[in-house]
Amino acid sequence: MNLSLDGRNAVICGSSQGIGYAIAEELALMGANCILLARNEENLRIAASQLDTSIRQIHSYHAIDFNDEPTTRELIRSIIAQGPVHILVNNSGGPKAGPIIEATEEQFLTAFQQHLITNHILTRAVMEGMKNEGYGRIINIISTSVKIPLKDLGVSNTIRGAVASWAKTMANELGQYGITVNNVLPGFTRTGRLDSLIGSIAEKEDVPKEIVEKKMMAEVPAQRFGEAAEVAAVAAFLATPAAAYVNGTSIPVDGGRTGSI
Repeated sequence: MNLSLDGRNAVICGSSQGIGYAIAEELALMGANCILLARNEENLRIAASQLDTSIRQIHSYHAIDFNDEPTTRELIRSIIAQGPVHILVNNSGGPKAGPIIEATEEQFLTAFQQHLITNHILTRAVMEGMKNEGYGRIINIISTSVKIPLKDLGVSNTIRGAVASWAKTMANELGQYGITVNNVLPGFTRTGRLDSLIGSIAEKEDVPKEIVEKKMMAEVPAQRFGEAAEVAAVAAFLATPAAAYVNGTSIPVDGGRTGSI
């Protein structure tokens, strides 16, 4: 099985910490040159410095706010001017939790811009290089909510579903060029976002965070939260030559929690 990414160039969004950084770690270990994108420049610098370079991989980083569309376009143009991007990992922090009936129109518009529009800008920019190389892997880190909407994540459920449909359509159009488009759907994963969600629920219900954690774990057949590295392992496989015939899928990495087949 060919899992080597030697000589491949990967752009990983939201990669200064959490799942994004864990994906960058895996891709680097498999030989990829990683370009890290996130908002916090200092965290990016530290993250990039920790990636594997044992086979002379070259890693770099750029601080970027994806809500700034002109700067996002300019940045990705400058990246592809340096060479083709073979792997694009679209990953960005989810919208604020809360019931959909309390969501404002501005929240939907902001989330749509940050997730779907940014994904589209980056994908359109890199796809010509992927076509020329005959190799492309576009991996979107979304949520299990695209299978079953999650309680109190109204804006996120809506936008994540739109991204999943966008990805499937893109997969249908790009597959003929050796480019795959797939979605990884993390369940309860130990990240800052999960901790924030637990804290929000605990505050709302006026109970200790430990009670909320225990209740959430009880929903998972594995009876535990996932680790960022476990989500990263699936994303990394999808980036490899071995995954060339996996296209247009949405793969939960959730310990079995999602109730659909």
